[in-house]
Amino acid sequence: MPLNPLSLSFLVVLVAGAAVVCVAVTMTTTLHGFRGCAVREFSFVAQKPGCKGLRITTEACWGRCHTWEKPVPDPPYIHRHHRVCTYSRTRHMTARLPGCSPGVSPLYHYPVALHCHCAVCSTQDTECETF
Repeated sequence: MPLNPLSLSFLVVLVAGAAVVCVAVTMTTTLHGFRGCAVREFSFVAQKPGCKGLRITTEACWGRCHTWEKPVPDPPYIHRHHRVCTYSRTRHMTARLPGCSPGVSPLYHYPVALHCHCAVCSTQDTECETF
């Protein structure tokens, strides 16, 4: 089936987007309908004992990855294919938390997502639930 010019343009953008995934997921796309894994702006409050919190805005991985399970006749009786949207490339940043007690380092380290992909969940950089 030949590609029409619009489909071909989308394919080129999609292929080019592999290098810069955050461009492929412009925020004009409704996030409810988005399928895939991309870099997205994320805000959180950095906290640690002995310091006040600090609101940080960074880039994080976000999205939905293809996953499935099927029953099999032998133990463990199920074949699973679970992937999560996680970091493939990061840069590490450091923030200085305000109001730290004497003897408490004000430095707070956090990752900035540069590129994301669908992969098996790893507890080294992701909170993995029930995997």
